Amino acid sequence: MTKRPDSLEILSDETLGAPGFLTLRRLRVRHVYSDGSASPEYNCDVSSRRSTDAVGVVLWFREKGGQVMVVLKEGVRPPIWLRRTKELIQDGPGAPLLMIELVAGILEPSDKGEGGLQRRAAAESREEAGVDLPESSFSPLGTATFPSPGASDECVFLMEAELNGAPPKDGSLTKGDGSPMEHGTQVLVMEMNEALARCRDGGIPNMLAELGLGRLKEKLDAEGELQTRG
Repeated sequence: MTKRPDSLEILSDETLGAPGFLTLRRLRVRHVYSDGSASPEYNCDVSSRRSTDAVGVVLWFREKGGQVMVVLKEGVRPPIWLRRTKELIQDGPGAPLLMIELVAGILEPSDKGEGGLQRRAAAESREEAGVDLPESSFSPLGTATFPSPGASDECVFLMEAELNGAPPKDGSLTKGDGSPMEHGTQVLVMEMNEALARCRDGGIPNMLAELGLGRLKEKLDAEGELQTRG
């Protein structure tokens, strides 16, 4: 029977390079088993954001005909564009400069405690989508998830909020966070099923967007079934 590790022993821990948007730790570790034995030692590099975790927000509204529309953003993602400088084993979705994503942002120290996720979701929605909603409008969309557990310790909390209608087309309320990376960011509105189809056919090659949109569809479908039964 294969043994399962129940703890991790850190043999060495080094921070590489000057602190930046990400911190890279190079660790030497080994698994420790309940019987006291251990695995061979191995290197483990861990990438961490400044505040470790983030929130992703699915904003949506219903048109008069009942269609569910979702609010997304399109912005520059240099790491993806730079894939074109590598010799890749498979071509995959290419190396686009612009990526369609959910509204999202890193948790700040002020987001601690009860209501912190709602505060961050509301702030990011104002900054990135020009949507001004009370914090109480935001609800959890399933449990938190680890998007890249083999290389990063980041955890993303998914939230959702229903709008009364589409955000302003002129982007007049969209302020951004002041980062040059957000220059040229655009707000996109599309029908939910179309957005999910684009996630699956490569038009929106973004895992968090597909997860969030899929969870929203499941939630709305379940609510619709309950209403029908009622």
